[in-house]
Amino acid sequence: MAVVISNESLNLVLMLCLFLIISFAEGKQIGDIGFGGVKATLRCQKVYGVEAGDTCNGIMGKFKLTAHFFAINPNINCNTIFVGQWLCIAGTTK
Repeated sequence: MAVVISNESLNLVLMLCLFLIISFAEGKQIGDIGFGGVKATLRCQKVYGVEAGDTCNGIMGKFKLTAHFFAINPNINCNTIFVGQWLCIAGTTK
C-alpha cells in the first residue's frame, strides 16, 4: 500500500527542516573557521575617552605608548576615531 503525503504535510516538513538548518547555522561559532587559529585575549587595565582634536599619534605620545597601543586596540581605525570613543591605554594581550 502506497503512502500518500499531501502537499501541506510536505510543505510543513520542508519548512521544519529549513528552520533546523538555519538554527544550526546561526548557532555555529564562525570565529573558529578560517585562518589564524586562536586569537589573543585582551585585558585592558586603563581606558581613555577620546577628546576633540585627539589623534592616535597624539594619544600615543600623551601616554608614552608604543606599537603596543595597536595590539591592545586591535579594531582601531585612526582615521575614524571620535569624541567619546574609549581606547585602551594600559593592558595586556595573552
